[in-house]
Amino acid sequence: MPASDKSKAATRPKKSGIKKVGNAMARRRTARKSSSKQDFDTEAFLTTVGAGRTISTYKAKTYIFRQGTECDAVFYIQKGQVELSVVSKQGKERVVGVLGPGAFLGESCLAGHPRYLASARASTEAMVARVETATLSRALNDHPAMSQRFMAFLLLRNSQVEADLVDQLFNSSEKRLARLLVMLAQVGQEAELRTVTTPISQEVMAARVGTTRSRINYFMNKFRKLGLIEYNGELKVHSSLLNVIIRD
Repeated sequence: MPASDKSKAATRPKKSGIKKVGNAMARRRTARKSSSKQDFDTEAFLTTVGAGRTISTYKAKTYIFRQGTECDAVFYIQKGQVELSVVSKQGKERVVGVLGPGAFLGESCLAGHPRYLASARASTEAMVARVETATLSRALNDHPAMSQRFMAFLLLRNSQVEADLVDQLFNSSEKRLARLLVMLAQVGQEAELRTVTTPISQEVMAARVGTTRSRINYFMNKFRKLGLIEYNGELKVHSSLLNVIIRD
């Protein structure tokens, strides 16, 4: 072999070396992608402004979106309370849920619904993030942490809806009101008096329970006389109200 050819052969990289370098680069790219997924901060994504994401503050009784309007974004409650309501074809309105910080609203957009199935209205001053449907879909597909958080919310929400349905089917309006008060005050098994931090009117209670305001007023007075609740500027619920729910 001529000397010039030997020199070229000596400097020519071997195929096996090229393959090793290529594999190493591929591993580094995969590691970077994996690291970026693991480092994804779901809280920052849901509480900061960015591409496809905005944050707004709503005064009490202000609508975030209305039933029947175009469904193009999912909302995330950062602060405050939001009530969901549905209006029937006959014009009757019913409150079907009250959600707080950490809850999503309008998630039906991800299922392809073109319009919102319910209205969302702030029951207190609320700070809410708006995430465009396409933006949230990408985050759910690309980041397992985001997907897990959203799935956890859906499972909890589904269990609450099922519990509400059972409550409506089998319990009296008195028991339904007791359950609502216990949930609002986050009463546990310990003997204690808990304050309902979120203001709620008897009209909203009646809509949640599925009865009239006069019946709500009757039961509230009954609970107060029995020492199960206190109401003097703020509503307080005693854990003994649980007995109303579990009794036959």
